[in-house]
Amino acid sequence: MSDLSAHPAVRREQGLVRVLSSGQQAMIAIGGAIGTGLFLASGAAVPTAGPGVILSTLIVAGIALLLGGALTEMCVSHPAAGSFGLYAEMYVSPFAGYAVRMSYWISQVVVIGAHMVAIATYMRFWFPGLPDTVTIVGFSAVLLFINARAVSTFGTFGYWFSMIKVVALAIFVGLGVLVLTGLVGETPPGLSNFSNHGGFLPKGLRGVWLAACFTFYSFIGVEMAAIASGEAAEPEKSIPQAYRRLVLGLSLIYVVTTAVLVGLVPWTDFGVAESPFVSVLRRLGISGAAGLMNLVVLTAALSAANASLYLVARTLFSLGRSGAIPERFGSVNARGVPTSALAIAALGLALAVVVQRWLGDSAYLWFLGVALFGALFCWLMIFVTHVAFRSAWERAGRPRLAFEAHFGKTGSVVGAVVMLAILASTWWAPGLRVTLTAALPWLALLGLGYRLSSRSRKEAPVGMAASSVQGKEIP
Repeated sequence: MSDLSAHPAVRREQGLVRVLSSGQQAMIAIGGAIGTGLFLASGAAVPTAGPGVILSTLIVAGIALLLGGALTEMCVSHPAAGSFGLYAEMYVSPFAGYAVRMSYWISQVVVIGAHMVAIATYMRFWFPGLPDTVTIVGFSAVLLFINARAVSTFGTFGYWFSMIKVVALAIFVGLGVLVLTGLVGETPPGLSNFSNHGGFLPKGLRGVWLAACFTFYSFIGVEMAAIASGEAAEPEKSIPQAYRRLVLGLSLIYVVTTAVLVGLVPWTDFGVAESPFVSVLRRLGISGAAGLMNLVVLTAALSAANASLYLVARTLFSLGRSGAIPERFGSVNARGVPTSALAIAALGLALAVVVQRWLGDSAYLWFLGVALFGALFCWLMIFVTHVAFRSAWERAGRPRLAFEAHFGKTGSVVGAVVMLAILASTWWAPGLRVTLTAALPWLALLGLGYRLSSRSRKEAPVGMAASSVQGKEIP
């Protein structure tokens, strides 16, 4: 492990058990990313761009690649549960660290709510008369139980939950190709759905860009492997491997799956009343396939909610260790699980019940819009933090880094600019105006929370003056 792990801000976050392999880290992150964003929110992305949503996915995949490189570089140097929130504190400012971690915590709480609403939506396929509240409460209890176990148990659940999704998507793509080529079914659509109903770009490049707001939601979770670095075995080896598997694998899965999905059914028929995958299989008339796919998307939502609970608990753990919130949230039990932080993480589960009863069928898009601001803000700050990290590295005389991102500081500057552009564009994306509407109250609450917490917190000697790169002091 590098000398950077001895930094005071990193040392204070010790206590979690380092048992997660690169495969588990990647699969946990895939579990967070391949969820309702692909299986349900795609029903909103496709009508926004038509078949051009494939280009939207490629745009966000490129940004995710830049983010993965930046995070890998910092995580290998500082493997800790606080991850990018801790790095923002170390290289930007204490307030930046607080704002990033709190924003990520709030956004993931909201994301948990979105997953639970989606779960209730999927359950209607089999039990149309079952109250959504009963579904949400029942599955919430199961997820809390899994997260309260040892992290090795969580890692195992996360790995196999994610594997089910990946295998199911591979089968869906294979079946879709057979249908498109006419090997299954009577009338193969071929490439007609890419050219009919206005062509490949029926909403123009504007539609492609606005659809990127929705496809970005599908990529939320890429940063999860960075938080898992705090419990990674051999972080200098496992973290780069995890990110290579994650970003490249996720991008390939999304691009190919989206292309097949749009090819099978006219883009004008998509929506969020049920999973587009279930709708496609129902229309194809393949016996039992729609019910089986509904089981898969249900598993996907459970996996994503499970991963989000993990993220929320670890983010609160980091805040507790920093002194920004009461210290008890930075404690762990005998199994190395931050149970106090996990208990507060259950707020997202409760929020799902309240919002579902309040907004009904529009609850999912509300959750998506609110969560987007927090996620966009965090990705933006990851890029900003990486620029500050690289600047500190340069001032230290460019000592050796165990891992060096290909695109360096330039990639992070580009990433930050694109994040700002996507954030501004949510004002015009259908149903996402709440993203910018939530921005000012969100930032105001962060400022107030930091001001109140800083009165009692013990300021750690963090910042660039106390940082080092591979053991060399940064002036």
